Amino acid sequence: MTAHLPVLPVLIPAVSAAVMVALTRQDVVLARVLAFASAAAQIGVAILLFAAVREGEILVYRLGDWPVPYGIALVADRLSVALVLLTAGLGAVLLLQALSAWDRAGPHFHPLFQFQLMGIYGAFLTGDFFNLFVFFEVMLIASYGLMVHGGGAARLTNAMQYMVVNLIGSTLFLFAVSLVYNAAGTLNFADLAVRVPTVPASDRGILMAGGMLLCVVFLLKAAVVPLQFWLPGAYGHAPGVAAALFALLSKVGAYALLRFALVGLGLGQLAALEPLAWLTLLAGALGVLAAPTLGVLAGFASIASIGVLFVGLAGAQAPRLGAGLYYLVHSTLAGAALFVLADLVRAARRKEGDAVVGGQNFAGRALLGGGFFLAAIAAVGLPPLSGFVGKIALLRSIPVEGGAGAASWAFVLVTSFLLLLGLSRAGSRVFWKAQGEAPAAARGPAAGGVAALALLFAAMFAWAIAAEPALAYFTQAAQALLEPGAYVQAVTGAGVFR
Repeated sequence: MTAHLPVLPVLIPAVSAAVMVALTRQDVVLARVLAFASAAAQIGVAILLFAAVREGEILVYRLGDWPVPYGIALVADRLSVALVLLTAGLGAVLLLQALSAWDRAGPHFHPLFQFQLMGIYGAFLTGDFFNLFVFFEVMLIASYGLMVHGGGAARLTNAMQYMVVNLIGSTLFLFAVSLVYNAAGTLNFADLAVRVPTVPASDRGILMAGGMLLCVVFLLKAAVVPLQFWLPGAYGHAPGVAAALFALLSKVGAYALLRFALVGLGLGQLAALEPLAWLTLLAGALGVLAAPTLGVLAGFASIASIGVLFVGLAGAQAPRLGAGLYYLVHSTLAGAALFVLADLVRAARRKEGDAVVGGQNFAGRALLGGGFFLAAIAAVGLPPLSGFVGKIALLRSIPVEGGAGAASWAFVLVTSFLLLLGLSRAGSRVFWKAQGEAPAAARGPAAGGVAALALLFAAMFAWAIAAEPALAYFTQAAQALLEPGAYVQAVTGAGVFR
């Protein structure tokens, strides 16, 4: 069975979604039962995969048993499996929030949610560009449906912008893949690593043009400056449960960039991204200071977290890259928590919604205010949650000597202060300046949403406690990215590697 584990994270949500479409259109209770059963199976498979690769093993699943580069290959290693486990856990938690109302706002929520998970799993596990494109499209088509779920003019307007941007990205992806295939004759990451050194000089310009275009596409998916403009409005106006899951989508872009640049092209480092990381950090922090709603604020906080992540990914040393990957997990959980909280506040303050303004008192203000305080701690990177550990580990891995190292320290610390100011401003207006008594008939926050929020905070606290083994694990995963010989050998069977 171990040999078949890599395909199960893709297969389980695909089958679940098909069954839901056929059987649960008018039966939300059955849809919920199937959704939680699917979530349990996904978590179980993710744990088995983690146990199978934690010591450095690499599982390769060749569909149809076709050899590379002719067939489709799914590859499970330390990094991809850790992200599959993160996806499975986050998906299960967010199903609790969906119980509050979102899965009753339309008949197709649960199938779309499963297809979204299927696309994310596939993107993390695929070993070639063709299927990366396919899983990107599965992911994006599902996200279009989730983004407009429940209706609303603002939601539809921002979803249209999101769709247009991502359709442009998909078109560029196809052009870029065509150029790479024309030059190297393969789309498999590992096979590309073997063939790149042998590409004739006459074709190297085509290969580099395709490679640069692919990097632009992945930076667009990751929402790195100057390609971040679409994210705050799109995520900020999406249903909270969908936006919380979308916290993973930018990480898919970052992951794809790592696989392509460090494994496929064998660049060994991404130092050219460091200035973009600084600008992304600054854009996110300034956006949090000026955000008009909590949803948009969560979107800008996500952009700032992408900046911190890319500060880590830009390094060529395993400890720095490993600290960035540790922070990737934290930032996903923290971003999801902010979107869940914005959704709960929006439902509780019916008149003001999640606008960052004072207004009438509302039911559950103390509970949600406490949740916002913890979410702010997570977003800024303060103890006792895992953001503090991630930022400290990242800064310790960056030597201050030299202009780039000092600049990274300055941007991380200054933007953390700006995030603190922006979140304090929003919290004081929404929670401290509420006036009067809450309406007598008002109900408190939905239990499912509160449970999801509590689990996200518990996960961040546990991630901080597990920092030492987690950082060691991701440092090993980073070393495997920087020295991908074992990955290439496992996928291609090649006896030599440059």
